[in-house]
Amino acid sequence: MTDSAGTPIGPADRAGDEGAIDAVSESAAPSTSGAAGTDKAMAAVGTLAAGTLAAGESAEAAGTGGTSRTATATATAPAATATTAAHATAADTTESAEPAAATTLAEPPNRTRHWVRWAAFGTSLVVLAAAGAAWWSYRELDSNITTDTTAAAELETFEQERPTPIALDAQNILILGSDTRAGEGNRKYGRDDGGSQRSDTTILLHIAADRQSATAMSIPRDLMAEIPNCRRADGTRSTTQFAQFNGAFTIGGAACTIRTVEKMTGVRIDHHMILDFSGFKSMVDAIGGVEVCLKEPIDDADAHLKLDSGRQKLDGEEALGYVRARKSIGDGSDTERMERQQQFLGSLVKKVQSNGVLLNPAKLYPLLEAATKSLTTDPGLDSLKDLYDLAQSVRSIPTEKVQFLTVPRQPHTANRNRDELVQPAANRLFGQLREDTPITVLPQDAETESGLPDANASGSPSPTTTFTGTNAAVGMCK
Repeated sequence: MTDSAGTPIGPADRAGDEGAIDAVSESAAPSTSGAAGTDKAMAAVGTLAAGTLAAGESAEAAGTGGTSRTATATATAPAATATTAAHATAADTTESAEPAAATTLAEPPNRTRHWVRWAAFGTSLVVLAAAGAAWWSYRELDSNITTDTTAAAELETFEQERPTPIALDAQNILILGSDTRAGEGNRKYGRDDGGSQRSDTTILLHIAADRQSATAMSIPRDLMAEIPNCRRADGTRSTTQFAQFNGAFTIGGAACTIRTVEKMTGVRIDHHMILDFSGFKSMVDAIGGVEVCLKEPIDDADAHLKLDSGRQKLDGEEALGYVRARKSIGDGSDTERMERQQQFLGSLVKKVQSNGVLLNPAKLYPLLEAATKSLTTDPGLDSLKDLYDLAQSVRSIPTEKVQFLTVPRQPHTANRNRDELVQPAANRLFGQLREDTPITVLPQDAETESGLPDANASGSPSPTTTFTGTNAAVGMCK
């Protein structure tokens, strides 16, 4: 085989040509070494791109049947030419035809090579863009969360007086609903009293060590409790006092509330979360609303709420009004309001699990965005990874094992407008939470109001204490 000048072309010449093509292709491909040097995530993507490119070259080397035949013909062409030269009696037409055929077969597959390289390069760009978008989203959600370092410092100061955890793998999280009017979207719900805030909703969430059950215990805002001396926002300290429970949050924020709960229950609080009005609304909207069933219509100007009776879906604004409404529904007590809150939260949990929100990124992202923008946590839960790990650990809990109840309470003997604990039922409940033993929660008609043990058929006390409440499987619409 010869070139246009008649000079024979050998294997070394072809290898040089292909090497030149490789060099041009590689110089045209943008380098990602700078990104790899500055970011480990980008390095991983670069590695993936390199693997993709190597895979493309391997596939090219292996080739299809036609490509293999071309390579074989190219390799054997010199031998065929030598044989032809040794037999000088061959016809001139035969000699001229054979080199022409060999030249056609030996032509480098430039288009295939370039297509494989650019396909690999394009794939690496797509992977790089996806990784960048995911990283940006993660950083944005992570930065939304506010860390309560003040509470962490206060609790560390009083570490020696705090309860010792018993069930180490169980989790006790104090959830506080702040009624602050500060912040975006909260001002329209009332006046801002110099930045003060109260916690009208306090829930102690106990997640069992085996992650097979969760119990949410509501603590009434009007419950009389011993509030320890706490650090105020201005740096001064309060005195120990026997006062209304939600006063602890007004005095010293989350740290003061945590110390009050721990003193009352003996339960070690592992983490805490504070969620404001705007955050609650956004979370409900993020999952497409929550269905409720109302026995009678509601018209409450204070809660900005007007609803018909029957089955209906509440958006975020309506849901907030529903859980805040008090004077216009039932007997106007905080106890009934807590029961409505528990029923609504049960419906919300049921909606999240039934829609597969925790397993669906398209649905999970809006929920996380809504939650993180209005969420304040302790340092142990102040990252998106921490919150996601927590959600993943409880997502498999059956809805009937997600239980809601109120601490056993009754009107205070000295003031009917305040509450006091019912004993020994309250201490028994606190002991079960501390020791991570199963808690039985039954509807109102199957349990006494005080949370005391039911009597069995023989009239003797039941061996298991049961408490009034509901679970997420029941929801609000049966």
